[in-house]
Amino acid sequence: MGSFFHQHQRLTPYLLLLPGIAWLAIFFLIPLGFLGYQSLQSGIYPNFEFTWEVSNFTDAFTEYREQFFRSFLYAGLATIACLLLAYPLVYWIAFKAGAWRNLFLLFIVAPFFVTYLVRTLAWLNILASEGPVVGFLRDIHVLGANEGLLYTTFAVVAGITYNFFPFMALPLYVSLEQIDPRLLEAAKDLYSSSTQAFLRVTLPLSAPGIVAGTLLTFIPAAGDFINAALLGTPKQTMIGNVIQAKFLESLDYPTAASLSFVLMGAILVALLVYARIVGSERLTG
Repeated sequence: MGSFFHQHQRLTPYLLLLPGIAWLAIFFLIPLGFLGYQSLQSGIYPNFEFTWEVSNFTDAFTEYREQFFRSFLYAGLATIACLLLAYPLVYWIAFKAGAWRNLFLLFIVAPFFVTYLVRTLAWLNILASEGPVVGFLRDIHVLGANEGLLYTTFAVVAGITYNFFPFMALPLYVSLEQIDPRLLEAAKDLYSSSTQAFLRVTLPLSAPGIVAGTLLTFIPAAGDFINAALLGTPKQTMIGNVIQAKFLESLDYPTAASLSFVLMGAILVALLVYARIVGSERLTG
């Protein structure tokens, strides 16, 4: 009886893992395997054949190198913009907002109550040539009478920044909120100025939030296609737009699948380089 009980105890953790493993297998591993199978096919829709067409991968990168570069550039710019905008805001919420913290956090999360597509469409009105933003910039002579912001690189990056801002702000808040205020008081007792206390105490302790926020922002932003489709022109096409068009318009499944794998591989390489730079303990922490 005792041995049966102990054996049951040893199996319990694995039994608890089964639902999660099954979920990953059904909705991630199996589709990923089928995508890999498609990426090695050749032919024209609907007559595709599995021919180990490895050239799909090399062709995908050489033909759409510009779109890959643009995707990583836009994602990087949006990630930096999110960090620069979110850090001071979240710092103020964590240390100065007091009882109003939850309300301001609700304001950050509130855009998620609206679908992604509607949020992006709203920027069509915000950045329209007759809108308040462009009108104000023309009044202060930042933009000329015939210049605008819509259908530009700025519009695409701004849309990505807005849509993924909460992914940066929330990890930062969690990291900053956990900092013990007594550490800052101790730094000031040791004659540190506010700037020195921030650079030597607050910033290093918030590094895990910065790392998590940059990853959560950059990875989905690199594969985004809605912002470039609605707020940009063909000059701002990202690799996500190419994959979407290949899957749904030209029905070139092998090329679309290979592009998807190249994108995943490029993001993985970027992640490994990032882990090397910031340190793997911060990445996993």
